[in-house]
Amino acid sequence: MSIELLRRRFTIKQYHQMAEAGILTEDDRVELIRGEIVEMTPIGRRHAACVDRLNEMFILRLAQATIVRVQNPVELDDNSEPQPDLVLLRRRADFYEAGHPQAEDILLLVEVADTTVEADRDVKILLYANSGIAEVWLVDINAQCLEVYRQPSENGYQIIHKYYRGQTVTIQAFPEVSFTVDEVMG
Repeated sequence: MSIELLRRRFTIKQYHQMAEAGILTEDDRVELIRGEIVEMTPIGRRHAACVDRLNEMFILRLAQATIVRVQNPVELDDNSEPQPDLVLLRRRADFYEAGHPQAEDILLLVEVADTTVEADRDVKILLYANSGIAEVWLVDINAQCLEVYRQPSENGYQIIHKYYRGQTVTIQAFPEVSFTVDEVMG
């Protein structure tokens, strides 16, 4: 006989109330994914260096056209508030002080993975597709590969390209600006 465990799913409002009540603190590395509070893995040196490299690259080339946000929440629906590694956002005068960015504000979302590649592909990227985020990059540090996901649908992304060292990629929202995989990987 199998036993099914009951799970309690949370809304973003409840998640924020837990933080306000001190149940979750600033030191807790967690994010809300489909109503579940998920512990995030520690950030290793290669992961951190890649995020810093992308941050600098995006700021130097796109600072006038977008807001570059690093490891901060985005609100996708009533029960998902992930913290992607980088997000390029539509410019707003208030820098999203009035509320976390939502899917329609996101021009590009980037996840960097060394130990979380499968979870990012199977869980987070599907969540991003279901939320209608137009373009997602998954930087697979171990495989030295940049996976680009475009054309979201309820079943995932319809277009997936893999780029390797020596190749060049552009962002849909900024097709005039190109990046090399070597720049991304360092």
